[in-house]
Amino acid sequence: MPDTAALPSHALPIRKAAELLGVSAHTLRYYEREGLLDVPRTEGGERLYGERELAALRFLFHLRGVGVNMAGLREYVALVRQGDGTVTVRRELLVRHEQAVNAQLETLATALHAIRRKIEKYDQ
Repeated sequence: MPDTAALPSHALPIRKAAELLGVSAHTLRYYEREGLLDVPRTEGGERLYGERELAALRFLFHLRGVGVNMAGLREYVALVRQGDGTVTVRRELLVRHEQAVNAQLETLATALHAIRRKIEKYDQ
């Protein structure tokens, strides 16, 4: 269990962290159960989210938002936990995700162009 004494004074309880991140407390507990995050707790068992946890969650939510599944998130987190020796592998993984996102953007741009053409046609 992480040392709560090392937490910044601005650590947030789960409800406030969820609100700040725009997700439910259930989602935060789920990410923790999936092994994606180690959240420090008070002696009473209350989760406390510091900037490190919030930043990690924000990044994981970005990955999730572009289609990375939970297995992919677990893979990435496992590499991070292995330390600096995995930086090259992590970079390669992120480059692959970047390429997938760029392909999605191209597909969306094509679809958007078609929609705009149809709207223009209706406006005439």
